[in-house]
Amino acid sequence: MTGPLLLLDGASLWFRAYYALPDSITSPDGRSVNAVRGFTDMVAALITKHQPSRLAVCLDLDWRPAFRVEAVPTYKAHRVAEDTGGAEEEVPDTLSPQVPMILDVLAATGIATAGAEGLEADDVLGTLAATETSDPVVVVTGDRDLLQVVTDDPVPVRVLYVVRGLAKAELLGPEEVAAKYGVPTDRAGEAYAELALLRGDSSDGLPGVKGIGEKTASSLIMQYGSLAALRAAAVDPESDMAKGARAKFAAAADYLDAALPVVRVVRDADVELSREDTLPAEPVDADRLGRLADELGIENSVGRLTTAMKKVAAARVP
Repeated sequence: MTGPLLLLDGASLWFRAYYALPDSITSPDGRSVNAVRGFTDMVAALITKHQPSRLAVCLDLDWRPAFRVEAVPTYKAHRVAEDTGGAEEEVPDTLSPQVPMILDVLAATGIATAGAEGLEADDVLGTLAATETSDPVVVVTGDRDLLQVVTDDPVPVRVLYVVRGLAKAELLGPEEVAAKYGVPTDRAGEAYAELALLRGDSSDGLPGVKGIGEKTASSLIMQYGSLAALRAAAVDPESDMAKGARAKFAAAADYLDAALPVVRVVRDADVELSREDTLPAEPVDADRLGRLADELGIENSVGRLTTAMKKVAAARVP
């Protein structure tokens, strides 16, 4: 008996943990630990619910990759912290110090982290999902860009979309993405990326095609089947595309050429794992984990995480 490969979008989840709990939650020495506690509890809950055999927390080694900024200079530009020259993301003062704490807890627990030099967590998630050939995959994120990874082949890849929290999370596959966003079911993931390109995304600094909102983008993709076919129709004088839509696509041609690789996640990244992604039954360094739990005042959260790991391991025994 084996469970799925559970891939967690690290920053997406600890941002949500941070904002879900007050930063008045502190360690015995006064440091804010709301994100650490909330993230640890999230991981415990996800393990309990999904019973994974394997788990990796995926990290941004470069939150604003050069190739994306070069293609679309506005990419995430509004998130840049002042006086960093675009190198650092603007993060709440009391969250930044908690990220190393979270990574310490994961390391002592024995939960793998994964990253790719020069790339975002999206690209790590996209690569690990695309290259998996044995176990079903569940990607946990609050970033809808990752809906493009859903597929049924060669293994089922589903996205647990947690934008409204774990309690209201949606598990989405090709059929659900197709129904929710109005794209073809047989290529729902790829079509979602094309929809996002046309619609744009203010949270990522992507302008989209002027005058084309989500409903219009959906209608066009459903009518023509793909972005490539849609663009071909826009320049074909024999096609039935309306003049207004033709003009919009003509005006946006440079954007569409440049931005498609920005929107699409990388699926062949050189991903490095901190350790094997098998979910351990016991913490790999129980002493260190115990010290961290005491130091940070998160004994209950760590206890829930280790209990969840043990129960999943016990359920796997034939």
